[in-house]
Amino acid sequence: MSLVVANKRSTRNSLADNGKGDTLVVDVTSRARDRWQRFSPFYPHGGIPVPYSPSYQSQSVEGIWQGLKVFERADVDVSRFAVTTMKGLKRSARTYGRILGHRQGVNGNRLLDYVDARRAIYLPAYRWVLDNCLRDLVRELSAIAQERTVVLLDYSTNADVDDPSRPLSHAGLVKRYVEDDWPACREQPDREGVIVVR
Repeated sequence: MSLVVANKRSTRNSLADNGKGDTLVVDVTSRARDRWQRFSPFYPHGGIPVPYSPSYQSQSVEGIWQGLKVFERADVDVSRFAVTTMKGLKRSARTYGRILGHRQGVNGNRLLDYVDARRAIYLPAYRWVLDNCLRDLVRELSAIAQERTVVLLDYSTNADVDDPSRPLSHAGLVKRYVEDDWPACREQPDREGVIVVR
């Protein structure tokens, strides 16, 4: 199997093959123009359980990540869970002050640091999407990668959950999922949003 993660900004124009011959270039960002866009954490699949928040669901993984972020001048924002346009999801320190962490659930008392939040919030939410919304595309991607090289384009290439110096690459997570190398999560929400230990 041959899956490669590449930076969309620096690589797209340098891949002369661009989907022909032995290499298939697959854009999995929110700006993709085909079905592969569904791998973007911004994509509004709907019904995604919000970790540690049994009565809440989100349209997108990014909605969960941004919604549970806590700043000096702003707490959680559950309105991000309802965004279906893939726009207006980001919440920044420039607007709300220094980021203090991610709340462990909408009504949780604990703030998680960046790496802990990746493991307890982002990974379980994105894994749920891969398990429940993208099975067909994952199977297709896996089958293609058996026959030829697949280059997954993302704006970040960091697949190391424990490296907080760079944004986590969801393309890197797709690669790890297809290769059965998923990083350890703390907990995983099931289809009904109940947190279960994996």
